Amino acid sequence: MPSDSDPSKREHRELAEEKCGGGGEGPLLRAANAAAAAGGHGCPEHDQEIGRTAVVAVSKARGMELAGAIDSQCIGEDAGQISGMDEPLEIPVLNDLTMVLGSIAQSRATGVVVDFSEPSAVYDNVKQAAAFGLSSVVYVPKIELETVTELSAFCEKASVGCLVAPTLSIGSVLLQQAAIQASFHYSNVEIVESRPNPSDLPSQDAIQIANNISDLGQIYNREDMDSSSPARGQLLGEDGVRVHSMVLPGLVSSTSINFSGPGEMYTLRHDVANVQCLMPGLILAIRKVVRFKNLIYGLEKFL
Repeated sequence: MPSDSDPSKREHRELAEEKCGGGGEGPLLRAANAAAAAGGHGCPEHDQEIGRTAVVAVSKARGMELAGAIDSQCIGEDAGQISGMDEPLEIPVLNDLTMVLGSIAQSRATGVVVDFSEPSAVYDNVKQAAAFGLSSVVYVPKIELETVTELSAFCEKASVGCLVAPTLSIGSVLLQQAAIQASFHYSNVEIVESRPNPSDLPSQDAIQIANNISDLGQIYNREDMDSSSPARGQLLGEDGVRVHSMVLPGLVSSTSINFSGPGEMYTLRHDVANVQCLMPGLILAIRKVVRFKNLIYGLEKFL
């Protein structure tokens, strides 16, 4: 596993403390503080945008306070200033996850490590957090299911909460849930997505939707299920679900699921303007994951 100081493996995490009142029931209310951490995955510019947006969101969330920031770059700079906040947070960026987690544990905080890192680093990050009694929220879309299985066994044994979220967008989760409901009533479906750049197509959202509506006893698009024409898009899985990806600079990221039945069309659509869409889900995850002592897969479990 790469270390936090390894510049060849970019990681960007933020740590948050949640101040909770005394006298209440439940882990959040009974704890003096709570903490969260975050990291990046993929394009450095994208990583920085998510990390900096998370710093601001956590700092402004009711009852939350940023406790620390970790990165392999920007060492010593103020987390608030590099995130564009009006006032510095007086929290310098460090490159030692263990040091920050130890500091939080000493303050008897209820910790939540929000990991935006890369698939190969996730297991080690969650294990480090658990060693200090801290829960984890993992948003690493390309994480392998084998890693999720290993994490699940570890979290069960360690009695620590961990959310593995393919997406932190509440809108995306609602889109997928609606698609599952619709799939029982329609036998034709096409996924159409638009993206401003050609990376990672079909998108993780499209793949997740196709996986969700497959294996439900339904075969889609029977009329041309076996078509090999490139114009028919990419076939995902063996149930006839197809995806078409449109890439044009300037487009917002959009995913639509088009169902058809006798005499009608039913379309579900979700548009994303920027990474702000991930922040409500992130804050929700931080608040709820400390209530669990095992691994939870999917933000929908918290909705």
